[in-house]
Amino acid sequence: MADIVHGSTNVDEAGAPLVMVSAPARERWSWALYEFANTIFSMNIATLYFAVWLVSDLHGSNTDVAIGNGIASVLVMFSIPVLGAVSDVTRRRKPWVVGFTLIAVVATVAIGVVGQNLIPLVGDSVLHPTVVTGYVISGTPLVFIIAAFVIANYAYQSALPFYNAMMPELAPPQRWGRLSGLGVILGYTGSILGVLMIKPFFDGALPVIGQLPTAFMHTLRSAFPFAHSGGRVATFAPTALLYLIFSIPLLLFCHDHFPSRTRQNVPWREAFRDVANTIRESRKYPGVLRFIIASFVYQDAMGTIISFMALYAVVAMGFERGSETTLFVVLTIPAVFGAWLWGRLTDRIGPKNTLMIVLGAWIALLIAMIAAPSRQAFWIVGAMIGFIYGGVNVAERPMLLRLIPEEEAGRFFGLMVLSARAAAIVGPLVWALAVDGLMPTFGKGIAYRTGVATVAVAMCIALLILRGVPDNFNTATKHPV
Repeated sequence: MADIVHGSTNVDEAGAPLVMVSAPARERWSWALYEFANTIFSMNIATLYFAVWLVSDLHGSNTDVAIGNGIASVLVMFSIPVLGAVSDVTRRRKPWVVGFTLIAVVATVAIGVVGQNLIPLVGDSVLHPTVVTGYVISGTPLVFIIAAFVIANYAYQSALPFYNAMMPELAPPQRWGRLSGLGVILGYTGSILGVLMIKPFFDGALPVIGQLPTAFMHTLRSAFPFAHSGGRVATFAPTALLYLIFSIPLLLFCHDHFPSRTRQNVPWREAFRDVANTIRESRKYPGVLRFIIASFVYQDAMGTIISFMALYAVVAMGFERGSETTLFVVLTIPAVFGAWLWGRLTDRIGPKNTLMIVLGAWIALLIAMIAAPSRQAFWIVGAMIGFIYGGVNVAERPMLLRLIPEEEAGRFFGLMVLSARAAAIVGPLVWALAVDGLMPTFGKGIAYRTGVATVAVAMCIALLILRGVPDNFNTATKHPV
């Protein structure tokens, strides 16, 4: 079907441009492909390789990882109101997306550069390891690595508000769901293919296929900068390059269609005042503040377990080198099917009931993770976690919309984003204090299982808080499955 020329607009109630026809397919696909690009970063850096490299290979601590995540989240949390104000006033989104992406790419490469030049080459699958006994990273190299990780993580997250704000300029409101869904699909695809594309730089192998030919790996590692060493340290620069490559279509083909032509002052103070006002005004709508608190707790728990799951698999469960990569592929594939099921269930029984079921399943699976007697059992638990993982994100947005007037959605969704960023600080620190505090006395197994137990307790608390939130689901609006 031919695309309608993108040019017909109206204005919404606030006087902002409202697109009436879709942008060209090339622009819409380029926008959605950025989800593919940024999930390559989030999966390989934020989730899979960085924490395991720092703790398992370099013998840093869980606290080091938690501090890096916490600082990045604090910076994002305080930046969100300001970035939102800048985006709304100037209506220039693309330069910020591109700028933050380039910063994230450079900082990610810097992690690999420092890792291969300022510290010994040690750890799983390093081709020519440095002969050193009992190396523990500390001092200046540790500061450099954490600083680069903070900058990369902060820039990656800061690009997202501007990226999301580009979507209404690319399609009319009745097509936002389909365009957003295209981005989600490409995001899941990026998670899976990103892991598969980067794994050979780590250990020269692919899941199922096994070890790749030596000549091919030599050529591949030679073609990418700072990837010659093998091991986890060799994954950072290739990840950054792939993040950049798949962002290029957005850079080339996406545009700011309605940038402000006049210079306007950004209301910095008002941006932070709006957050405080939104919290105060939440009292007008029964259950809203309680729900946001519940969201804070369960997002905290989910973020913590995903951040440390690869480390848990390697250290506590004794996974063979590289097999934690396959674990995350196994975890992501069921998430695609699970997201579809949870969406249908939300329409059938309502978002609150769906969230209650998902949180109950989280609690059961976290207990199963603690009790898992073998790596085989852990594989099953991981796949089931993947299946329920998308349930929270699918149900919580319609849950909030059931509690507030539609015209207030922007402010309260912004408050929920702030809550999620704050949650990303607390959970990892609690995990780190539990694991690092217990490990010297009780060993790795008990220490890491206690870390999972703290996440299970958080899920129980979230479930109890959620029970008190009103269920405004109107059975007359249910859709058949």
